Amino acid sequence: MNVLLIGSGGREHAIAWKIAQSPLLSKLWCAPGNAGMAEFGEVVPEVGATDTQAIRALAERIRADLVVVSSDDPLAAGVVDAVQAADITAFGATRAAAELEWSKSFANDLMARAAIDTAANRTFTDPDEATAYARSLGGPCVVKADGLAAGKGVTVCDTTEQAVAAIDAALRDGTFGASGSRVVIVERMYGREVSAHAFTDGVTVRHMPFSCDHKAIFDGNVGPNTGGMGVYAPPAWLTDAQAEAIRREVTERAVSAMAGIGRPFSGVIYPGVMVTATGPRVFEYNGRFGDPETQVLLPTLQSDLLAIFDACAHGRLAEVPVEWSGAASVGVVMASEGYPGPSPSGRPITGLDAVDADVQVFLAGAKREDSARLVTSGGRVLCVVAQGATMEEARAQAYDNVRRIHFAGAQYRTDIGATASEPLVFAAR
Repeated sequence: MNVLLIGSGGREHAIAWKIAQSPLLSKLWCAPGNAGMAEFGEVVPEVGATDTQAIRALAERIRADLVVVSSDDPLAAGVVDAVQAADITAFGATRAAAELEWSKSFANDLMARAAIDTAANRTFTDPDEATAYARSLGGPCVVKADGLAAGKGVTVCDTTEQAVAAIDAALRDGTFGASGSRVVIVERMYGREVSAHAFTDGVTVRHMPFSCDHKAIFDGNVGPNTGGMGVYAPPAWLTDAQAEAIRREVTERAVSAMAGIGRPFSGVIYPGVMVTATGPRVFEYNGRFGDPETQVLLPTLQSDLLAIFDACAHGRLAEVPVEWSGAASVGVVMASEGYPGPSPSGRPITGLDAVDADVQVFLAGAKREDSARLVTSGGRVLCVVAQGATMEEARAQAYDNVRRIHFAGAQYRTDIGATASEPLVFAAR
């Protein structure tokens, strides 16, 4: 199969790495690609990930058998629709189905209709009305930009003052552009977060292992949110009953509800769930692979990823195996100085040749200069991923290898996966 993979991040590097292992693959193209993806396929840097017409033209030129769209912005831009209009098969949600992610108000309406448990919420476009509502809550809440904001449009507020500042940033200052022209103010939920990825062809659902992202920049979940500083899978604290409730009442119910409103969802669906004292409650739906969850999950996939993609795209997921190793997996993100704010670029990256053979390093904010030297080019630079028979083994190997990689100003959390085995205890509020 000729395959065109759309994207340029660590998630896409991991997908390219896994696709390259498939006997079904003839050739892989990556647009725009990155330095890591170039090892597995031909990179086409001049084609942007949201340039629907250029992607369609490229897919036609290379006679692509499958176009893989794995990230949020291209899905929201309608890349899958454009490719399918050229009678080319695509893996990923159509723009209408991807609204489950790119509009939080749409997702909230769907959950209300489908009786999927989530927090109480209201949507606003007027900053004065939003501020009045936030003040009426008298304390903790969550303020979310309604649209896509690269994982940075959510502010978890402890006080009314924080909520008002978040509303002002979105609705008055335009911090998130059009994505923040509406805000959703949500009841604050308490518990522990878990990511629930699954493959689906719109009818059949095949669940991936549960995983846990660490969004805050600093140890102990302190500091501003990022796109994700590290992930572990699976969480030992999640009970079988909680896991089954998420699969049936959150993921599968959403797939069924999307089909019921005439927007069948095919691709990867990824609910973000808060496990609370009253049970699992959804705080968001994503319509694609998570980043950096993908980097941690795919090394434990024992089945052919390309065969799964093809089956999802053709509505026959029930016919292919989707099997996982069951190993513990830990990924640690190494980020540039200043992240999640402005970050310097061009800093040489060394030590990759010292990494263990069974450890994966997936590149994101990194590029090769004309001299072939690898340098930083963004906030999240790379993710170091290791597996083990236990979470402790996986953590130890991941951090041992992180310490072998160097670039000026590198920052990373030292507590990824540290609480993976701690039981979930709910404090009285």
